[in-house]
Amino acid sequence: MKRTITAAPASPAPREDDMLRRDFLKTAMATAVLTAALPIQAKKTLAVPNGNFADVNGQHLFYSVHGAGKPLILLHGSIDPDSFGSNLAELARGRRVIAPHLQAHGRTPDTDRPLRSETMGDDIAALIGHLNLGKADVMGYSLGSGVALETAIRHPHVVDRLVLVSAAMRQDSFYPEGVVAFKQLEANAATLGPAVKASPLGKTYPDVDWTKLFRKVGDLTKRPWDWSADVARLKARTLLVYADADAIRPEHMVEFWKALGGGQRDAGIDGSLRPANEFAILPNTTHYTLPVEPMLPEIVERFLGAASKAAG
Repeated sequence: MKRTITAAPASPAPREDDMLRRDFLKTAMATAVLTAALPIQAKKTLAVPNGNFADVNGQHLFYSVHGAGKPLILLHGSIDPDSFGSNLAELARGRRVIAPHLQAHGRTPDTDRPLRSETMGDDIAALIGHLNLGKADVMGYSLGSGVALETAIRHPHVVDRLVLVSAAMRQDSFYPEGVVAFKQLEANAATLGPAVKASPLGKTYPDVDWTKLFRKVGDLTKRPWDWSADVARLKARTLLVYADADAIRPEHMVEFWKALGGGQRDAGIDGSLRPANEFAILPNTTHYTLPVEPMLPEIVERFLGAASKAAG
């Protein structure tokens, strides 16, 4: 059964580690660049006995595995490879969550290759093949949503269902100040890199060259892009999730939804005209708190579970 979700019931209080991440976000992101574009959040250091590496596309890709069941590839946001906090464990309650660190992030070392959503999407498709998963559900947040989207666009044969959290189809999907921040990120890398290196996130991942990473992310985000035509041709059943105070403009959220076939007509009394894809806006959230919002796993599981039943 397909449904459109615009809110969710009251959620439990955030966990301590997620509250630490939010507190760090408030104190460390003093510059306009970070507040507009990059959700850097602190975390408690986690042991990774379930961590592995896959050599794909010339990348030594780190990934961790959590839970059991149908695979869900979980793709983090920019800079912080643990963007989802304790929500990763919540998502793994009923499925096998595979959480890669994208190129140059966390435990995946950098290479000479520029950061591009397209090539990182190729990495994820190669990882799915490396693990012999056949088709997997893929979920991405912010930077990871672009990688998830490109995985589905370029490799539809490996993606079953798609969850895009704070996703953009075009560079101007962001508010103007966010676009300006993207364009300034490379120039600010020499200041931002050492600040993050001294932060809890930097201490968790001491091998990351933060200044270089900021430069490469800046090189990625300053470039105009427009995936609208590809979005309209997507085959994967898709859920869009946004914050009600997101970095993405609300009119773009609706535009993305319409590109996926939503918002075209009344669904009818019996719901028979409801679109195949789904759209959720979570209340009292921002772009930076959305990945650790306690409502998120419930919304995602409702979508993935409903899709599983429909497919069966």
